[in-house]
Amino acid sequence: MKLKALITAMLVAAVAGKAHAELNPADWRYATDPHGSTATYSHPLVKQDEVAISFVRVPRVDAQNNSWVELIYDLPNQSLQGVDSVKLTYQSDKPLVIKLSQKQYGGDGDKSYAHYQTLLPSATDWQTLSVKLADFSRPDWTPQWSTDQGIVKDSVSALYFVPDLTDAEGGQAWIKIKAVELQ
Repeated sequence: MKLKALITAMLVAAVAGKAHAELNPADWRYATDPHGSTATYSHPLVKQDEVAISFVRVPRVDAQNNSWVELIYDLPNQSLQGVDSVKLTYQSDKPLVIKLSQKQYGGDGDKSYAHYQTLLPSATDWQTLSVKLADFSRPDWTPQWSTDQGIVKDSVSALYFVPDLTDAEGGQAWIKIKAVELQ
């Protein structure tokens, strides 16, 4: 009986020691604008237990053409239904914006791209933070004509991880993610 208890304790410890599930490569991609911003990573994008990518974002081109860089996590269920918070284990040399890609504000909606978002601090060592969806808000630059429909969980298909670089200056940044947990 002692052997069975020891094996059970070891299994429980092993499961507890595993901080997160493996990242599924099919859930990860990136996007950059057509104006010259770039992404650099060592293939494949998802390696073993992390996603790592560097970006160079060009300054905004003009009033009609903005630049962007995004590391995208496509939600496995294409929804945040039943989710109240996002727990992230990450590194980023710049503060990190998490955006909720919600169809009402994107290309299939009002095209404002004023998605609900939150800002995490930069972290050069691994950091795990949990943020409640209630703490996400629309950006200060949201156009007045974009009607706020709140966070519609069934309409959120992805999380965008974006280094906090300015439109005017652009810049360089890197991001690493080890775990995303929807809670």
